[in-house]
Amino acid sequence: MGNEQPVDRMLGESANFLLMQEHVSKVAPLNKPVLIIGERGTGKELIAARLHYLSKRWQQEFLKINCAAFNESLLESQLFGHEAGSFTGATKQQKGYFERADNGTLFLDELATTSMTVQEKILRVVEYGEFERLGGNKPVEINVRIVAATNVDLPELAAAGKFREDLLDRLAFDVITLPPLRERIEDIPILARHFAINMVKELGREYFPGFSKSAATTLREYDWPGNIRELKNVVERSVYQCDDVDQAVSEIVFDPFNSPYRPTSRIKPATMKAMKEDSYIPASSASEEEIQISSLGFKQQIKDYEIRILSDALRQCMFNQRKAAKLLDLTYDQLRGYLRKYDLLGKNGDGSGEETGSET
Repeated sequence: MGNEQPVDRMLGESANFLLMQEHVSKVAPLNKPVLIIGERGTGKELIAARLHYLSKRWQQEFLKINCAAFNESLLESQLFGHEAGSFTGATKQQKGYFERADNGTLFLDELATTSMTVQEKILRVVEYGEFERLGGNKPVEINVRIVAATNVDLPELAAAGKFREDLLDRLAFDVITLPPLRERIEDIPILARHFAINMVKELGREYFPGFSKSAATTLREYDWPGNIRELKNVVERSVYQCDDVDQAVSEIVFDPFNSPYRPTSRIKPATMKAMKEDSYIPASSASEEEIQISSLGFKQQIKDYEIRILSDALRQCMFNQRKAAKLLDLTYDQLRGYLRKYDLLGKNGDGSGEETGSET
C-alpha cells in the first residue's frame, strides 16, 4: 500500500547528520523534484521515503525503481507503460511507474545509469506533466513528485556529455548530499547498538550484552567504504557468531570471505606486468617502480605500504598531524585512527616516536 510507513529508521546525533535531516524536513513539503547524492550504503532510499512521508502526498503512492536493474527498452516500459501490441508479448495495456504513482512520489534510484532516450522522456514528464505509453499516441497527464538518487557526480557527467544538462537543471531544484559514515563517527556506536539489538531479537536471545572496549574502538576506527549497509552486515554477523551470549561481543568480523581455504588465483610475473601496463595495477606514485610480489601475505604487504605512506607524510609535515591528514586527503580523526591501528603514535602521541612534539 502507498500509505505504509517505512520500517527502517534513520539514527544519528552527529552535527552533519542533523543538518542533513533538517535539510530534508525543510524541502519535503514542497512539490518540487529533489536529487539525493551519496555513496553506496548511505541510506538514499530512506531519505526518499522521508521526503515522501513528510509531504502532503504521504497518503498517496510512494513507488521506487532501480534504473540500473533494467536495460533501456525494458526500463522505458517499466517507467511509462505500454499499449497492447506495442511489442512481442505485450498482450494487454500496462501502466508504468509514473502512471501508478500519480499524485504520489516516484523514487528513481541509480538515475545516472539511464540512457539519453529515457532521460529525454523523463524531462518531458518534469516539464509538462505528461508522457505517452510505448506504442501509444495519446498523452497521459500525471501529477508526480520525482525524487532521484545517484552515487556519482551528475554535473561532471553532464559536462562530459553523458547526462542531459537540461534534465539535471530541472531535477536539481534542491540537492541533498548524504555524509558518509566515516564523517559521522559519533553515530557509529548508536547505529551499531541498534543493529545489534535487532539481531539479538531475531536470534531469540534475552538481551544484548554490548561490545567490548576493543570491539567498540575497532568499529569507530574502521573506514566503512560500504557505509551504513556495511555496518549493519558486520554488526549482525559479529553478534550471531558470538557463541557466549552473556559476554560482550569482542570479535568484529569484517570479511566473511576470510578463510585459509579461500581459492586464490595464481598469476605469473609476466601476466602481472601485462596487467600493470593495462592500468589494472598502478605503479608506486613515488618511484614508478615495478611491483615486487614477495612471499609475505597480501595483508602484510598492504600494511607495510600504508605504514610507509603514513610515516613519510608525517616526516614531510614535521609530524604535524593535521597537515599530514590534509596531505593524505584524510580527516584528522581518520589519520589518528590509522596511527593507532599501526601503533605509530609514539611516546608523545604525534607519530614521531620522540618524547616531545606538537600535533597542532
